[in-house]
Amino acid sequence: MTTMPKPALAALDVLIGEWTAEVPQFGEGQGRVTVDRLEDGAFLRIRSRPPAPAPAAVQLVGPDDSSGVYTVLYYDSRGVSRVYRMTLDGDVWKMWREAPGFDQRFTGTISADGRTIQAFWEKSLDNETWEHDFDIIYTKAAG
Repeated sequence: MTTMPKPALAALDVLIGEWTAEVPQFGEGQGRVTVDRLEDGAFLRIRSRPPAPAPAAVQLVGPDDSSGVYTVLYYDSRGVSRVYRMTLDGDVWKMWREAPGFDQRFTGTISADGRTIQAFWEKSLDNETWEHDFDIIYTKAAG
C-alpha cells in the first residue's frame, strides 16, 4: 500500500534523525534515539535506547486529522504498553497520559537551531499532585 505523506506530520520534521540522550539522574551514560517515518510518511517511529536503567522503547506517532493532537502508542522492553497524546507547538513538545493511579507528562523545549531538546518527565500517583520524575537532554547526532 502506498500512502500519501501526512501534512500534519511535517510539523514533526525537527524530530527526524539520530539523537543522543542523556539522563543526568542515571549517571554519565548516553543513549540513542532514532526518529524516522513509516508507511511513506503516514506515521513517525521513535526508537529509544536510553542509558541504563531506563528501558528501550518504541513509540508510533500518528495525527488526528481533526484535532491537531497526535496519538502515541508506546511499548518498552519491560513489556509496558501505554497510549499518550502529543503536541508540538512552536518549540514546545508535549506528551501526556491520564491513567488511574499513574498520570504522566513530558515537556521538551527545542533549541532555536533544532539541535538540542531539554526535556523532563513528571508523574502523579494520585492523579492530582505532580512530582518531577527525570530530565532528558537530546542532542542531534545526524538527520
